[in-house]
Amino acid sequence: EGESVISPPRFGEGPGEGLKSVKLALQSLLRPSVILDILAHFTLFATDKKNRRLKLVCRYQQYEGANKIVQRVLAGTPRKGLIWHFQGSGKSLLMVFAAQKLRLQPALRNPAVLIVVDRLDLDAQISATFHATDIPNLIKAESREELAQFLRQDTRKIIITTIFKFGEAGGVLNERDNIIVLVDEAHRTQEGDLGMQMRASLPHAFLFGLTGTPINRRDRNTFYAFGAEEDERGYMSRYGFEESIRDGATLPLHFEPRLIDLHIDKAAIDEAYAALTGSLTDLDRENLARMASRLAILVKAPDRVAKICADIAAHFQANVQPNGFKGMVVTFDQASCLLYKAALDEHLPAEASEIVISVSGKEREDERYKPYKRGRDEEEKLLDRFRDPNDPLQLLVVTAKLLTGFDAPILQAMYLDKPLRDHTLLQAITRTNRTYGDKKSHGLIVDYLGVFDDIASALEFDEAGFRQVVSDIANLKAKLPGAMQQCLTYFAGVDRSLSGYEGLLAAQECLPTNEVRDAFAADYSLLSQIWEALSPDPLLQPYEADYRWLSQVYVSVQPTTGTGRLIWHALGAKTVELIHQNVTVAAIHDDLDEIVLDAELLEAVLNTPDPRAKAREIEFKLGQRLRKHMGNPRYLALSERLEALKERHERGQLHSIEFLKSLLDLATDLVQAEKETPPEEDEDRGKAALTALFEEVRTQNTPVVVERVVADIDEIVRLVRFPGWQTTSAGEREVRQALRKTLFKYKLHQDKDLFEKAYGYIREYY
Repeated sequence: EGESVISPPRFGEGPGEGLKSVKLALQSLLRPSVILDILAHFTLFATDKKNRRLKLVCRYQQYEGANKIVQRVLAGTPRKGLIWHFQGSGKSLLMVFAAQKLRLQPALRNPAVLIVVDRLDLDAQISATFHATDIPNLIKAESREELAQFLRQDTRKIIITTIFKFGEAGGVLNERDNIIVLVDEAHRTQEGDLGMQMRASLPHAFLFGLTGTPINRRDRNTFYAFGAEEDERGYMSRYGFEESIRDGATLPLHFEPRLIDLHIDKAAIDEAYAALTGSLTDLDRENLARMASRLAILVKAPDRVAKICADIAAHFQANVQPNGFKGMVVTFDQASCLLYKAALDEHLPAEASEIVISVSGKEREDERYKPYKRGRDEEEKLLDRFRDPNDPLQLLVVTAKLLTGFDAPILQAMYLDKPLRDHTLLQAITRTNRTYGDKKSHGLIVDYLGVFDDIASALEFDEAGFRQVVSDIANLKAKLPGAMQQCLTYFAGVDRSLSGYEGLLAAQECLPTNEVRDAFAADYSLLSQIWEALSPDPLLQPYEADYRWLSQVYVSVQPTTGTGRLIWHALGAKTVELIHQNVTVAAIHDDLDEIVLDAELLEAVLNTPDPRAKAREIEFKLGQRLRKHMGNPRYLALSERLEALKERHERGQLHSIEFLKSLLDLATDLVQAEKETPPEEDEDRGKAALTALFEEVRTQNTPVVVERVVADIDEIVRLVRFPGWQTTSAGEREVRQALRKTLFKYKLHQDKDLFEKAYGYIREYY
């Protein structure tokens, strides 16, 4: 067997570089064992899209990573490991090499190798890579049933599948210990119960995670899931940002803050970033969006836009254009794109810049956006013009589109005036670091907003911090029972098997004031962090029912305005998935309309012998109804009124009967507001959200007409839904089936993530 490491040559003049480095590289490469290893396991023949036959030979980091996987499997321990190789370093081929060599090891007794991805497009991409290389004994699991069949029948091949196909594994599928699982894009933390089921179905398998994105503090559970304690730094192979630059695979990035006096306060940037990301609950997103609106006003101030665009034009003409490169302007939102384009036209020819955005929702009806509503082919032609050095198109003005996945080596400069951070920031700025001839020595980020301070943390991996994290995560298992018990102590005597309204109301009775609710929120937040970090560990299964119940209670007592004494944290993706999995809250009869419109019934409510209990019931109904309108600004004042009334009552400033009267007044105003709100308003927002979702996921492999998909979903959901359908198993089943049929019609049914996101929008808006 070959050695696992080839020393790459270093052609610089620093320590360990120069001729001495070249000599070491040749000595490590030309060892007979290494040459034979490369010939046998790391040389492939492939066919490209033009039907040309190619010979593929590994790069040194692929050789090292694949061999470390093989050696670990042959040794039998540890049974997991993390490969962290930077974007563009060839992780797909690394998996090809590893799978091929594993299959050829006699000591492994004809092993099965599973390649697991978490997205449909990655599934197609990985499949194309493997099939192009003519690897033998390669199959693709097209369905959950087929995957289960392969594993139960002990199929000994390379099996490509998605994490979603483990969704209904139903226990152990194969207990063999010579199954090796390679999980692509392991930094994504959304696998939740699916990851747990994958591990439970293959209890003795080896698990190796591969990621191309630097791990930051939000993703440290990636290390817990895949990193072995034996690996001092948490990963078994690392090929980072600096190595890819050193090897010439990518270019270094230079950052230049400009017009410092126009930079925005960091706190405002953080608020805006939080509001612009999708990691928040609806309550928190609306609250932070209102805060972020202050930043939007500052960012789009006419004088500021004029100054920045004048500076962009001057900088571009002086520093970028003369060298034959092009640029991208990243603005705060779609409206900003229009402002910046108009301002740039004051200094550059109109044909020098073009806006590229996804026109959806209300923008479709806005005449200003119609020139930018392009089809796939039209947009690709525009981007090809941008890639053409002889075309006059020099600058692309964007806000979200093209910040990921867009490849144009001629792009050197990014003019950044939008709050970005962490993975989003990294993905955006690496658009500029592609190699392009000898003249392009670096990518350039020009920062007008003040996000520069966060760039270093987005590109830097805290190895020392991670060593501490490994030990911390190991201790979380011991902390879980105590954290769970601490949350349950708030609900002594409450029957947690009692479902629906009665169960939630009984739990809410144990959280009578803002102070107590905030204390519970703090304790639950700690528990949730532990859960998110440990999931998908099978040890969580005995605690699932209690955790799901606590999560439902937590959501039910969140302030309807999105704020409280503290801003309650956003639920993690795994928690959200758990709450929505096989859970149905029994419907409460919502009779607010009848009460406020019937004088006799209203009088009977006011004369109730137990005004406290009746007030709690009305308060619960108001909260449930107001949450349905979350995100609609016309209901914000009503939500704030409800929170103010609750606080006055809890302080003793309103007696129960006064509290009840005030709640009924609020109910009257709410019913009136709903009468004045066109029923289509929320549904139009739902269609806009669905349109944006399908625009985002549409690829060349799914050339669907988005308007047609959304119209079909809208039509079929209207047919099968009924009032309160979200609160019944039958209603959820009917709507899910309707959605699944529509996605199947357009060949989109295999993307589980797309299905769940679309269903979430339907559940909220319909």
